[in-house]
Amino acid sequence: MAETDATLGLLERALTQLAAVIAIERDDQDELPTPCAEWSVRDLLTHVIGQDLRDFTAAARGETPGRAVPAAPLGADRLVQFRVGSEELLKVWRAADLNRPVPGPGGSTAPLRGRLDQQITESAVHTWDLAQATGARVILDDALAEHGLAWSKQLLRPEYRGPGKPFGVEVSVDAAAPAYDRLAGWFGRDPGWIPPPVGAWLT
Repeated sequence: MAETDATLGLLERALTQLAAVIAIERDDQDELPTPCAEWSVRDLLTHVIGQDLRDFTAAARGETPGRAVPAAPLGADRLVQFRVGSEELLKVWRAADLNRPVPGPGGSTAPLRGRLDQQITESAVHTWDLAQATGARVILDDALAEHGLAWSKQLLRPEYRGPGKPFGVEVSVDAAAPAYDRLAGWFGRDPGWIPPPVGAWLT
């Protein structure tokens, strides 16, 4: 069981951090752009609440996430929806054997722990995305960004980047830059991203 695993503690912190930013977001910010190309704030929330929680809960059970299945719609209270989904997710992760081999790309297998690392990383990146888009004044947990960088730098190869690929081209960032600047750049975001003028991104 993973209940006492230190990595699970990082996931709990990542979910708490993301919940703090969701709590600040206002409905009138739904159509704002985000650092995720072509995604609005609503699109990003739908992804993290309606898809990621479901898919990573399946992953924690050792199942193959149904990425092709549409995300669940946002509920009336997004924060409650996120917290309920997070509680179920953590319950499944706590009962999981993180060393159990699960299917990977190309018929390979890898320990389930890798999917936990993936979720911590994705949560950290999207928390930064959402905070940048909404102007949320929160202090982000550097340990989560550093964990995400350490894990993803072993796996994110150049062939996964570019137009039509899952990730953007890496944005060069100084090695001494803050952790979330380096995380953003590694995942193809501009660490200095600011929202364009209202309506400009839709024209």
